Amino acid sequence: MASPLGDLTVLAGTSGITALEWRKGRMDDTPALQRALEQLEAYFAGDLTDFTVPIRLRCSEFQQTVCAAMTAIPFGETRTYGDLAAQLGVPAQAIGQACGGNPLPIIIPCHRVLGANSLGGYSGDGGVETKVALLRHERAAGLLI
Repeated sequence: MASPLGDLTVLAGTSGITALEWRKGRMDDTPALQRALEQLEAYFAGDLTDFTVPIRLRCSEFQQTVCAAMTAIPFGETRTYGDLAAQLGVPAQAIGQACGGNPLPIIIPCHRVLGANSLGGYSGDGGVETKVALLRHERAAGLLI
């Protein structure tokens, strides 16, 4: 799909969405992909704050735990790497690495995780500029931007 952030391609397996990538791809007509695209369009239109599309993460148990913690951050709010590290009992660097390995950026909102004194990084196309755009879209930029 075309989005305000560029072309996005959603990938799916038989049991749910597996990845979101910044590139133009071909369209498969499956219910899970259609639902994901509809929800992404609604998100960018300002009509959706929580994604409910089924996901199927193909990653370590730790990565899945961090993804669940990121998904729990409400729309328009942010947490720091340190906040999630304290919540999960791991070093903040491990949280940063897990955020960088997020296979479903936007849907699993790693853009809502910030450094203690900076924006931190962003693994999606456009890097920190994309993170800023997503935070502005959610009106979460408040004091940072």
